[in-house]
Amino acid sequence: MLSVLANRTYRHLFAAQVIALVGTGLATVALGLLAWDIAGDRAGIVLGTALAIKMIAYVTLAPIASALADRVPRRAMLIALDLCRAIVALALPFVTEAWQVYLLIFLLQAASAGFTPTFQATIPDVLPGEADYTRALSLSRLAYDLENLASPMLAAALLTVVSFPVLFGGTVIGFLASAALVMTVTLPTAVPGPPRSIWDRTTRGLRLYLATPRLRGLLALNLAVSATGAMVIVNTVVIVQAGFRLAETEVALALAAFGGGSIVAALALPRLLDRVPDRPAMLWGSGLLVAGMALGPLVGSFTALIALWLTLGFGYSLVQTPAGRLLRRSALPDDRPAIFAAQFSLSHAAWLLTYPLAGWMGVELGLDATFLVMASLAGAGVVAALTFWPSTEEEARSHTHPDLAPGHPHLQEHGTADHRHAVMVDDLHRHWPHIGGR
Repeated sequence: MLSVLANRTYRHLFAAQVIALVGTGLATVALGLLAWDIAGDRAGIVLGTALAIKMIAYVTLAPIASALADRVPRRAMLIALDLCRAIVALALPFVTEAWQVYLLIFLLQAASAGFTPTFQATIPDVLPGEADYTRALSLSRLAYDLENLASPMLAAALLTVVSFPVLFGGTVIGFLASAALVMTVTLPTAVPGPPRSIWDRTTRGLRLYLATPRLRGLLALNLAVSATGAMVIVNTVVIVQAGFRLAETEVALALAAFGGGSIVAALALPRLLDRVPDRPAMLWGSGLLVAGMALGPLVGSFTALIALWLTLGFGYSLVQTPAGRLLRRSALPDDRPAIFAAQFSLSHAAWLLTYPLAGWMGVELGLDATFLVMASLAGAGVVAALTFWPSTEEEARSHTHPDLAPGHPHLQEHGTADHRHAVMVDDLHRHWPHIGGR
């Protein structure tokens, strides 16, 4: 897995990702404690609302940022957005009211809505080989898990000597260090596509995504992921501090357990995916999420919570890590930024539903009922994925192009009007061909 770090450009980008995510993880812990400081046992509502605002920024702004990204050099864009995030994070320690949390979270995540899809779409160009890219995805999953493991552990250590607002300073440092590392590399130039209107560029990724069966299945699995993740992120502080009457350190340790399970899965996935296709691996992971959430009401101790969070983290990573492979396989190079932005936007639309639902239900209906509702949502996502993403999916499909002239380069390349090749939805293949059809 570590062999891809021999590539200097990827090594610096990976280091930038790790450092920024450690800082973001500190902010996640601090934000939960800030919500508790502002609202007490109603912290779930404040935190759920803040995270819903984060999702609104992601869902609405990511496609727009993707449409504009090909007009701005990638490196300059990533550096500028990192600096914007650092400036906003600098203001978080001075928050005293819930509305201030909501405003700053929107500004912070508006910058992330442009940064993350651009960063993700750059990696396939830096590492074009399938094996290298798969290993990079697992490393990237490990980096994201640092937000759930190393950051809470670091937060737990820091909270023994400082108050939680100081954690936001680590977030600022993380974004500044990320910008500095991106500045040290030269990134591949984005492959320019044909001229398109701003509306076409903004919606293109969504149209390509929704026309591809495996990605419709991925969208359904995003619901299982978000239902589980929202329960963990929004209600861990309530379960630990209000339910078990424990301290801030135990909140951080519980979040670390979720990240630890995810890391175990990410370490195992490169070898697993050499033997098992993406679809069954992701469905196994989503099944773990449904079962784990259904068992949530039976958790009666902090030790049992740690075990459950470890299991959920494992399933979470089984679903999340292969997603980049599906996206890479489903778009031509010039469409990758758009389709990565579509995944970013559509996956976070599910979080937009589950974050406030987890917070509101936890307060109004109790945590046991919330666990069961989230388990039901996750189960619905798995059923939808089984429907949208057929098990008999083939990379290559036989199809025809009755709308193309006989001398068209695409027909000449494949020798006949009725031909077979790996299909991606693009300008020549606007719909996914049925078996043996168009």
